[in-house]
Amino acid sequence: MPGKGARAHWRREREPSCQTLACLKVGKMELGVVAVVSAVAWVVHWNTLAADFAYDDSRAIKTNQDLLPSTPLSNLFRDDFWGTPLIHSGSHKSYRPLCVFSFRINFWLGGFDPWGYHLVNVLLHALVSGLFTHLAAGVFLQHSLPTMVAGLLFAVHPIHTEAVAGVVGRADVGACLFFLLALQAYVQYCKWRDKEPEYCGRRWMALYGALGLATGAMLTKEHGITVLGVCAVYDVLIQHRLTPRDIPSLLVEKRYQGLREGLLHLVGAAIVLVGFRVHLMGRKPPDFAPADNPAADSDSFVTRTLTFLYLPAFNFWLLLCPLWLSFDWSMEAVPLVCSIFDPRNLVTLCFYGGLIYTFLFVHRHLPRRGAPSESAFSLVGSTNTCTCQTLNQSPKLSFYSNHSGPAQRHKKFTPILNNNNNNHAFIQSTCNGHRVSNGTCNAPPPVCQPTICYSASDCCECAVTCSYRLDAVILSLAFLVLPFIPATNLFFYVGFVIAERVLYIPSVGFCLLVGLGLEQLYKYQESSRRRKALICTMVILLVLFSVRTFRRNLDWRTEESLYRSGIHINPPKAYGNLANILSAQGKKTKAEWAYRKALTYRSNMADVHYNLGILLQEQGRFEEALQSYKVAIQFRPRLAMAHLNMGLVLGILGRKEEAIEVYRHCAQLDSAGLKDPKKHESTKISALFNLGRLYADEGKYHEAIDVYQEAMHKMPDHYQPQSLYNMLGMDTVYPFYLTIINHSHCTTC
Repeated sequence: MPGKGARAHWRREREPSCQTLACLKVGKMELGVVAVVSAVAWVVHWNTLAADFAYDDSRAIKTNQDLLPSTPLSNLFRDDFWGTPLIHSGSHKSYRPLCVFSFRINFWLGGFDPWGYHLVNVLLHALVSGLFTHLAAGVFLQHSLPTMVAGLLFAVHPIHTEAVAGVVGRADVGACLFFLLALQAYVQYCKWRDKEPEYCGRRWMALYGALGLATGAMLTKEHGITVLGVCAVYDVLIQHRLTPRDIPSLLVEKRYQGLREGLLHLVGAAIVLVGFRVHLMGRKPPDFAPADNPAADSDSFVTRTLTFLYLPAFNFWLLLCPLWLSFDWSMEAVPLVCSIFDPRNLVTLCFYGGLIYTFLFVHRHLPRRGAPSESAFSLVGSTNTCTCQTLNQSPKLSFYSNHSGPAQRHKKFTPILNNNNNNHAFIQSTCNGHRVSNGTCNAPPPVCQPTICYSASDCCECAVTCSYRLDAVILSLAFLVLPFIPATNLFFYVGFVIAERVLYIPSVGFCLLVGLGLEQLYKYQESSRRRKALICTMVILLVLFSVRTFRRNLDWRTEESLYRSGIHINPPKAYGNLANILSAQGKKTKAEWAYRKALTYRSNMADVHYNLGILLQEQGRFEEALQSYKVAIQFRPRLAMAHLNMGLVLGILGRKEEAIEVYRHCAQLDSAGLKDPKKHESTKISALFNLGRLYADEGKYHEAIDVYQEAMHKMPDHYQPQSLYNMLGMDTVYPFYLTIINHSHCTTC
């Protein structure tokens, strides 16, 4: 009876070639997996369609003038994500015109109905999940198990809830879409670049298409530009298998001409895009409140360093175990690491130790000398999917198999030069960079188990296995590390501690690693029972993640449920925002309790003091309201709304002179560096009109006319005249105000 190896070799000789039936089946398998993953992504997130606008959605959509048809489209390219001009000192400097443009299309189709905005988010996530599954199929050489696991994990991962359920998370989902498309285009460019001359036109189309898609990723969200780095990693480490020793030859040798061409375009595009971004941002970086990023505000170098080193480890833990999620991680949600004796430093050491080990693993298993060749990943999707003769080619040497059966299994191969006509000849002298001697693939575990090469297909199979595992690790690291670099505070401070939506693109690398790890565990299990247990464990994990995501989506349906869900993570922020919702619902007693509860955690929150003052003012508790406004101004001297309302309360209490002084001071407040300068300027105009109203009540009509004219002269373009009429109301000043308006128009004419 022939041995198992001989039977496998006999079957391989009789299998159809890749140009016919086999590759067609592979394509159908991939299409089915992509369809399943996209459908699961839709089903898990469909319950967000009934959600309302929550948290940052209100400022990005409801109060963003750039969504209105009356606003010129050119403003989208001059304003930041929140509608503030980029040149303003208080701008957030978040430049995402393509995302804002999609919001504008939503507004054109359905106004401020949140259903349409959430529908687009869910559709985009389903599309990105399918596109990622297609990428995973290429990385895993169409192996169904790791492809399905990676795709489903990405589709249902709870860390994506904020990016999908929160409308402003569209920036991350859209950037990921452009990100994956740009990488696929660059992979296609690398394949056509090394082909025959007839592919010259196609290769340039693919290259500039990749650069254009990378630009789209950056214009959707800033960290989308890191796709250029991922493309460079692919070209250098996956397509060419370069090591540091090959860098000198990269600059001069002809075989690296294509690589030099690709890298020059990537570096040039990066310089242009970064220069454009810096030019728009201006010389001064955005200012963030200390509560947004407490570590950046710390005076201790040790505290800043230890905390910034710990935060990436904490983000990775959220990918591993997304049990604790929150709409906001600012303030003391993640306590600062102030000492080297903090136990969390052990987590930091383990995280960076594992990362360094993985980098060393990649470096150790790269070939000793780089050679321009196609990776296993680059072959997927072409007509050569089932062949690997171009992997690590060495056309100068080939081997001929003299064996005729299992009895000859360990017989040495006889080298035959340039004999490419025999079906048993194989043209590789390396197995993923490891020498093949005496018919044995000497690649060490865990990359490739030593295998006796009975024929070309045997050694080729070993080479492909070695290659695609290494490709998967390299690409996973590139996705995990590069898109996350802008959030590490290494080059500039950011306005958040942790943002779950920022992990949307890095989770691509995490899901690839999980898929690869599961496949390796599955292969090394000899018992079928253990394999079934492994599959059942993965299925249970995916179900648990799906349930967690589905339930987390319910937290995002209303602002009240969202803020209640964040109490155990960020109590001061959650209680303060929850109190606003309760106050709007008329639950004044509960709202006051929530405001005071928030202040017990953090007493210097000016917004909470101001909102508490509004609540007390509505209840007629003017002295208490006045005290709340004073405390709010103490912690934030340029809080114009607190000045305005304090003037109103002073006027009600009959302290006219104090009210006049407060109104005058409010009208002179500087808006430099404020996050919402438009609202600030509108409040200053309201202070002037209230001052004029106060003069009119006292019969000082000439002073009132002067103040009204000053207000009309300083009125910004975005100030709506209707708000003026609502403020004045139908009181005794209204007829006099109309006279003033007509008089001012006549004098102007």
